[in-house]
Amino acid sequence: MSKPSATLAKAALKSGSKAPAKKALKKKASKKTARKVAEKLVSPLAPKKLASLPSLAGVELATTNSGTKYKGRDDLLVARMAEGTQVGGVFTTSKTAAAPVTWCQNSLEGGLARALVVNAGNANAFTGKAGLQTVRQTASVAAAIAGCRQKDVFIASTGVIGEVLDGDAIGTALTQAVNAGDPGWEAAARAIMTTDTFPKLATKTVKIGDVDVRINGIAKGSGMIQPDLATMLVFLFTDAALPASVLQTLLMLGVRDSFNSITVDSDTSTSDTVLLFATGGAMAEAEANGIASPKISRAGDPRLRDFRDALNELMLDLAHQVVRDGEGASKFIEVKVTGAASYKGARTIALSVANSPLVKTAIAGEDANWGRIVMAVGKAGEEADRDKLKIEIGGILVAKNGVAVEGFDEKPVARHMKGKDIKIAVDVGVGRAEATVWTCDLTHEYIRINADYRS
Repeated sequence: MSKPSATLAKAALKSGSKAPAKKALKKKASKKTARKVAEKLVSPLAPKKLASLPSLAGVELATTNSGTKYKGRDDLLVARMAEGTQVGGVFTTSKTAAAPVTWCQNSLEGGLARALVVNAGNANAFTGKAGLQTVRQTASVAAAIAGCRQKDVFIASTGVIGEVLDGDAIGTALTQAVNAGDPGWEAAARAIMTTDTFPKLATKTVKIGDVDVRINGIAKGSGMIQPDLATMLVFLFTDAALPASVLQTLLMLGVRDSFNSITVDSDTSTSDTVLLFATGGAMAEAEANGIASPKISRAGDPRLRDFRDALNELMLDLAHQVVRDGEGASKFIEVKVTGAASYKGARTIALSVANSPLVKTAIAGEDANWGRIVMAVGKAGEEADRDKLKIEIGGILVAKNGVAVEGFDEKPVARHMKGKDIKIAVDVGVGRAEATVWTCDLTHEYIRINADYRS
């Protein structure tokens, strides 16, 4: 490595910056050194240990490099699922939704799934007829591999908007991937990453009746994150036997307080997709061993309570991981609003605080400037009583009844602001509704990452 490159790389490791490391690597750093630099550039909020996901009956994974964006890493995921697998999904409401989103929405009507194909680096969004053709071509190849109908193939893409995705390259890579063997869940999660600094995984095991069932989930997301029915790319798999109608209900109820309650930068992606697949593998195995499995036909079935709770916990876990990997993030922030006139009002106010550049930069600078929180509450446009407003930071009351707390000591709040997990609580004094959202701070690194994103 040349001396200038080494200096840049060291600076990157010290500051957590991705951009200086990129410049260093562009100066033809050795692969070994580049790998070491990349391994160090992980969000300071990342989990200390990645979840280890077990195998799941009825799901086969495969990954490969498609040659469409990245070099030296897999960027294509293929999941093949057992015959009869049911599916539910929620998607972005963006008016410029990508071609894969439209495909999945149409395929969802059948309620069946046999394959999932995900590529990273190119969103296949705003690519017109060429984008639709690539999706159809991908579905055709995947359907031949899985031995199913094209509408039983689900497709997702993430990455740069407005660049045509090479359908021939994806088709060739699909065949290569399935011949390479199952690499496991961590490899699958890594293959769908773009600006992510760590793979996002979660797993749960619960009982439905007397049958043990598993839920595995992977997600990708780091920037362009704002709630809008679904956010990022999230793929959930279970070996429970549940009909598509139940999966759809569980998913729509679960995203409200998980994926729909996070924000990194207030921007909603063209590609947001959350899919939940149920293979029925655990139930089939149990019945083969003489263990009766319950037949679930509605989401409200009491026998599904533990599964529903586990699924919600898993989704919240993945949602939090996305925020902890927010582009340039150094603080994980919880914003809880109480005393609102409605849930919608509470959520709108919470998002106003969470998305405020002034609030986010104050937290990045570890400045206990609660006046910015007051500002964000006021601009939300929802009902709030200025003279009853109460604010807590880190559990410490800083303002009450619309004024600063008498004798307020900023020191304990300042100590809280130096931590990695920041808690903000606001009571707006007009009702009993509440909502909680999670976000991260806004640092110089967010600008660096996004200013240089396409390269």
